[in-house]
Amino acid sequence: QVQLVESGGGLVQAGGSLRLSCAASGRTFSSYAMGWFRQAPGKEREFVAISWSAGATIYAGSVKGRFTISRDNAKNTVYLQMSSLKPEDTAVYYCAGGIQASVRPEMYNYWGQGTQVTVSS
Repeated sequence: QVQLVESGGGLVQAGGSLRLSCAASGRTFSSYAMGWFRQAPGKEREFVAISWSAGATIYAGSVKGRFTISRDNAKNTVYLQMSSLKPEDTAVYYCAGGIQASVRPEMYNYWGQGTQVTVSS
């Protein structure tokens, strides 16, 4: 069983930056694919970024070049550095862990509780 706890959300002006953290329990963190997803009011949960256990990463087109996912396996933590934030980035951000990396949220076994990110114009 893996438990995920996000932190680092908040209110920021457009153009600003935030770093989200997701701390995982369990000794098998390094073998899991870790993803960040987000969900805005009235919208479906969408893929933001994924880090494979071996370190490869992919990003949604809407955040590529602005967001960076990274992981520290020694600390069982995955990060999402967000820069040049836009009002349309406003959402609840969730981290997820799973055996298989996927842009489909239903493929992930473990989820955090979510952290709110609000970008004001």
